[in-house]
Amino acid sequence: MVFMVFLFKVSELLEKQLKEVIQWHFKSPETDHLETSDFSSLVSRQHYVNFELWHQEDMARDPDAPDSKIAAVKRAIDVLNQRRNDMIEQMDQYLLTVLQKNNIQYTADAEMNSETPGSIIDRLSINALKIYHMDEEIQRSNVADEHRKKCSGKLLILQDQRNDLKKSLEKLLADLSKGKKRLKVYQQ
Repeated sequence: MVFMVFLFKVSELLEKQLKEVIQWHFKSPETDHLETSDFSSLVSRQHYVNFELWHQEDMARDPDAPDSKIAAVKRAIDVLNQRRNDMIEQMDQYLLTVLQKNNIQYTADAEMNSETPGSIIDRLSINALKIYHMDEEIQRSNVADEHRKKCSGKLLILQDQRNDLKKSLEKLLADLSKGKKRLKVYQQ
């Protein structure tokens, strides 16, 4: 679904997230070249922060890692979490700017959503990472069939969740573009 005001398709953004997770496991992008000039690029940059965060958290769980390594990883996680939150705000600010440029007027009964579009996109980013890693578990040859079966069930749930989140994001964007919902960025 395309929203006249926002000029992007949610389904294309989400498909791009899934593809990027695969690509980045083979070759990390040069993050200096990940632009944020358009919304799709901003989503990719935020998604890459989650990608880095996921793998730092994996390192933090390594039972054989020395304390000094864990401390360094934890500091990196703190920095990435702050960047993640900043990127969510940047996505929301981008959308708010689009709404303002298009003079979208709120209806008298316009409500705030409990979750911003940026927060939903962040959840979808993490969901894409979970889907990739759950599928990776299914593809492992050195695990029991029971493990693969359990992971297959979890993958179906993750895909269902992704579809529900997609619909929620589309509905929120439609409501924002019609002035039925209000968007506010708190700049924390």
